[in-house]
Amino acid sequence: MSYYFSKEVSGNFEEVVNRVKEELKKEGFGVLADMDVKKTLKEKLGVDFRNYRILGACNPTFSHQAFTAEDKIGTMLPCNVIVQEKGDIVEVTAVDPVASMMAIENPKVKEIAQKIQEKLRKVINNV
Repeated sequence: MSYYFSKEVSGNFEEVVNRVKEELKKEGFGVLADMDVKKTLKEKLGVDFRNYRILGACNPTFSHQAFTAEDKIGTMLPCNVIVQEKGDIVEVTAVDPVASMMAIENPKVKEIAQKIQEKLRKVINNV
């Protein structure tokens, strides 16, 4: 089982990042963190790197359900979505929450993960 799903799209990198954020919003997710890997690597290591952003997405309703079902679930949250340049295309990738939650033996968490998976797949497909 793969731990992610992705899609390649054409367009300006920043425009794709904004489209991803809009699609996340449509599915009830907020972006808690927006990590600019390119900028961080340049600042911390002086290294040039391609455009690469990690968006930490959270759906408050599902997060609350997960916190209620499993008190250590915060170690697995938020759901990360990456946007990265790969030559002339931009790749958008989301973590597969079903795969990432396999180690948790709690049926309620698995059910929540399946619902989140559906929403993240919609986000990726609609970008």
